[in-house]
Amino acid sequence: MTNSALEKSSLKKLGDVRRKTLSVSQKELVKAECLQPSRPLPLVIQPAVDGIDLVSWATSNREFIETHLLRHGGILFRNFAMKSVAEFEQFIVAIAGELMEYHDRATPRNQVTGNIYTSTEYPAAHSIELHNESSYAYTGPLKICFFCVTPPLQGGETPIADTRKVLKRIDPKIRERFIQQKVRYVRNFGGGLGLPWETVFQTKDRAVMEEYCRSAGIEFEWKEGNRLKTQQVRPAVARHPRTGEMVWFNQATAFHVSTLGPALREALLAELPEEEVPKNVYYGDGSRIESAVLDELREAYRQETVAFPWQEGDLLMLDNMLVAHGRAPFVGPRKIVVGMAEPFHWQDM
Repeated sequence: MTNSALEKSSLKKLGDVRRKTLSVSQKELVKAECLQPSRPLPLVIQPAVDGIDLVSWATSNREFIETHLLRHGGILFRNFAMKSVAEFEQFIVAIAGELMEYHDRATPRNQVTGNIYTSTEYPAAHSIELHNESSYAYTGPLKICFFCVTPPLQGGETPIADTRKVLKRIDPKIRERFIQQKVRYVRNFGGGLGLPWETVFQTKDRAVMEEYCRSAGIEFEWKEGNRLKTQQVRPAVARHPRTGEMVWFNQATAFHVSTLGPALREALLAELPEEEVPKNVYYGDGSRIESAVLDELREAYRQETVAFPWQEGDLLMLDNMLVAHGRAPFVGPRKIVVGMAEPFHWQDM
């Protein structure tokens, strides 16, 4: 073979190599495995090669992400070198579209930028029970994402649990009662306790607030001194709109007055009758949920709970119906920001 022929042959082989490199599947740029071999939640996706931009990769692989999100319930994107809240926001928009405003609020949060918020700002020593975000509201997010800007020195995990499995763990008699009666969320505003109604409904205009309540199926009652009481009955069990699976979807334990620490609860109930505390929850007919039932529900969550230490740059994406989340107590600074998307109405469940 002449030198010219050899050169052409070598160039052809080099071209073949280049074409093969360029045709590498987008999926091959990442590796996916479960955080714990015995549990499918969460799936962990990490870069398989250096320099992968998560937003660009996610934009090209929405179907892949959606398929695995519906299967596992949650995906932890780790080691993608995501640094900024702006990138986090871009990721949510690329995967789920426009971000939702945090309306009909239940916990204190601060707006970081646009519709990106801080995670619930309860004292570091307090835990937050597992719950589905805004499951008490007229409109809630189907997707919720968390981004770790600053991990705590200790603790501060965001425990998660598959609500399909939680539902199966609940005693059938208890489960059936909640299916039939649903859950009644009761809130009292004013008197310097809890969030003011102006913050919850994002308006200072009573007429605007009242119109929203009527449209959202929320009963309201004004009392002396700008005090307000609201009640709303919502499902405890729902059918996922895409998978058709039944899930335990509510805040029956997280909303209940018993979620407060013993000292705080006793102090509160010493000042107010139970029906006037800032937040509480009942069966849909207004009757009290028994302590033994609350214990059963919390145990079902506990048995399905998975937790992991946050690392800087972690991004956790959850299907808000398939997975409940909470927060563990922590030490040191902790900055986790949150974004929500894909609104759906409780009447559609």
